[in-house]
Amino acid sequence: MLFIDTLVQGVLLGGLYALFAAGLSLVFGIMRLVNLAHGDLIVLAAYLMLLVVTVLGVSPFVALLICAPAMFALGWVLQRFVLNRVLGEDVLPPLLVTFGLSVVIQNSLLETASADSRRLPAGDLVNASLPLGPVNVGVMPLATFLSAVAVIMALQWIFFRTALGRRFRAVSDDPVTAGLMGIRPKSIFALATGIAMIVVTIAALYLGIRSNFDPAIGPARLIYAFEAVIIGGLGSIWGTLAGGIIIGVAQTFGAAVNPEWQILSGHLVFILVLLLRPRGLFPRAYD
Repeated sequence: MLFIDTLVQGVLLGGLYALFAAGLSLVFGIMRLVNLAHGDLIVLAAYLMLLVVTVLGVSPFVALLICAPAMFALGWVLQRFVLNRVLGEDVLPPLLVTFGLSVVIQNSLLETASADSRRLPAGDLVNASLPLGPVNVGVMPLATFLSAVAVIMALQWIFFRTALGRRFRAVSDDPVTAGLMGIRPKSIFALATGIAMIVVTIAALYLGIRSNFDPAIGPARLIYAFEAVIIGGLGSIWGTLAGGIIIGVAQTFGAAVNPEWQILSGHLVFILVLLLRPRGLFPRAYD
């Protein structure tokens, strides 16, 4: 019974990591951009929702509906007027710019919101649970996992069933040729980043409800996101979910053995996957 409970809790935790990673995977898959500010953008979205909840007195889920368009606009502007200027064959300029953006976000939040830990209020949902076969699962962890699956399904549908997805794949494969066909790569890149910021906002919702957050936790979320993307395989949408689940399961089993091993266990599994499958478990290009 303990084994099953630990496994289930690990899978549900993996849903949160998959949400962290989905936006990062989307941006990398389309424009090969490694966004070092991704974790800090998740934290920024969490603080934005906290502001909306505090000022308007609404639930975090209503705040999500308000903040998601704002984060989409932020992502669009950031990509259109900043990141597009540094994209190219050299990967160093985007790394430097997004690293600088990470520093700016962290220090801005520190100055405006202080270093105190915060949490999004969700009432009784935080401690509510449901019987699932032989184990009980938390309502919020289950909602997180189902949301992760829904997000992955939505991204899969956009990429392979819509005209926008065809444009995404075109600019990812060959932006020059796509431009000759009337597609504006810079605008498509901005749309992709905007969509990634919507996913970031969803991830921030569950992060803020399930745990405390402060301005300094962004880099740790970034590491989990990177590990999930790489374990799943670069370019694989469903692989991102698999990568998140693998990290979550590794952490819960590590914590079951020794609480101090929780984070270490996830990193060790990441290294093991890299040694055995350097391109990840399910590598796939957006083509």
